Amino acid sequence: MYRSHVLVCGGTGCTSSGSAKIIETLQAEIKKNGLKDEVAVVQTGCHGLCALGPIIVVYPEATFYTLIKPEDIPEIVSEHLVKGRVVERLVYKEETKDKGTISLNDTDFYKKQHRIALRNCGVINPENIDEYIATGGYEALGKVLTEYTPEQVIQIVMDSGLRGRGGGGFSTGLKWKLARANEADQKYVCCNADEGDPGAFMDRSILEGDPHVVLEAMAIAGYAIGANQGYIYVRAEYPIAVERLKIAIAQAREYGLLGKNIFNTGFDFDIDLRLGAGAFVCGEETALMTSIEGNRGEPRPRPPFPAQKGLYQKPTLLNNVETYANIPQIILNGPEWFASMGTEKSKGTKVFALGGKVRNTGLVEIPMGTTLREVIEDIGGGIPNGKKFKAAQTGGPSGGCIPVEHYDVPIDYDNLIQIGSMMGSGGLIVMDEDNCMVDIAKFFLGFTVDESCGKCTPCRIGTKRLYELLDKITNGQGTMEDLDKLEELCYYIKENALCGLGQTAPNPVLSTLNYFKDEYKAHVLERRCPAGVCKALLSYVIDPVLCKGCTMCSRVCPNGAISGKVKEAHVIDQSKCIKCGACMEKCKFGAISKK
Repeated sequence: MYRSHVLVCGGTGCTSSGSAKIIETLQAEIKKNGLKDEVAVVQTGCHGLCALGPIIVVYPEATFYTLIKPEDIPEIVSEHLVKGRVVERLVYKEETKDKGTISLNDTDFYKKQHRIALRNCGVINPENIDEYIATGGYEALGKVLTEYTPEQVIQIVMDSGLRGRGGGGFSTGLKWKLARANEADQKYVCCNADEGDPGAFMDRSILEGDPHVVLEAMAIAGYAIGANQGYIYVRAEYPIAVERLKIAIAQAREYGLLGKNIFNTGFDFDIDLRLGAGAFVCGEETALMTSIEGNRGEPRPRPPFPAQKGLYQKPTLLNNVETYANIPQIILNGPEWFASMGTEKSKGTKVFALGGKVRNTGLVEIPMGTTLREVIEDIGGGIPNGKKFKAAQTGGPSGGCIPVEHYDVPIDYDNLIQIGSMMGSGGLIVMDEDNCMVDIAKFFLGFTVDESCGKCTPCRIGTKRLYELLDKITNGQGTMEDLDKLEELCYYIKENALCGLGQTAPNPVLSTLNYFKDEYKAHVLERRCPAGVCKALLSYVIDPVLCKGCTMCSRVCPNGAISGKVKEAHVIDQSKCIKCGACMEKCKFGAISKK
């Protein structure tokens, strides 16, 4: 029995910041101080507050240390673990308010969250099945196999109101019901872990922090629809997630929780991994199944739908990682418990990867119906550097930009669609007044163009033409007729593209055209980028009154565009200026500005 447990974040974010070295140093210092039998070091998944990693939490005190470096470890061990004195300089700032150290759940970042899908992330060692079982793991599977019929399980999921967390928001229970209704000699359960949206890392974090919850949920789904084989399609770019899934599958097989005759009930179910090469289109369900089959990842026309003919032309159920992560808790706590959270048509919670122009970037799980303002201001800590909120992009390349006038709209599936965006898988990118919305639309279109599988003409050629029009506008060559062409082409693509990814590709353009039309007009009519982002439309000028002639700007200019004598006002040759901004960044007198 250990008197203290030191939990170290082992998610991708903290790992990239050096948490492996911190674990190594911790273990060495603990051994050096004779605490090997008293203090345990546990590698966990993501704690959520990615902006402040690497993160260490010391229990039983639950002291939350952030931005830890290997050189901080000797002090933590000698002061906290040996003498019982908290190292105040390393404690998360919210824990050191006037009241002293407060509960982690009472901090601004955590108190408005409600963790269901993320409940074990940052709490257990994801590579130890015993720790998952100790938190109630596999109880739901045992309950389902011994107490419920498949039809009862499906009804529980339907009654919970759970909708797919992968983007479409289709009723999870209804999807299971349709898959069960189709008779076949073989059925499959698939998990979509091909998380491709820029800025999205929700599914990755669940797989890294709690892989067994997905295995358990897939086995429950297999029992419900009558399938004995599952596949997890995960991108190879997630090496930590892949490794922990392999460990989890091996452990579950060893414990008899995957394989033949699970819980001695006669139910057989096993899971295999399939690695994707990072194609965005393979997040679309039919393209994903085509890829599992060993073919080029391209979508198929629907109908028939996967519940009728999916993987290997057999009835197939596909849900994403976060959807599955909710299932065991719904079984254990009942559908009413889950349905009591959220809004009328969007039940439960939603995990978001919060990024962009916000102080607390990271992973958050909030009840449906929480407003964008609460997520950004209360949980995210607001916009840094005194800047103003301008927009938030949800749904990635398939979503839209939400402007400040909808800052207080409750976040759920229907509200987001109504204002021209969508939930998507859960990426939430915050933008401030320094972001150009035309450039943002161009960025997402560029991503879609690169990721289009090319199977259908509207997506393959239409998105390319959209990008070219946006590029023309950001280069100061656009016309008002181009804005009309943009909108017309957007609707054509939405109506004619083969798959959901192509049909939603124009959303970033349509939403920015709708809410930020003035910015488009400024680019076209005034040849001006209001945010000062589009290089072709801006110029740097030196105010002769403020310039002191220090020569710093001319020395840092990479193209020799700035001239002037010492102690005399300098000037910029616009024909030579490459608009890199180095001069403005180095000017100590604020004499250089963008026009």
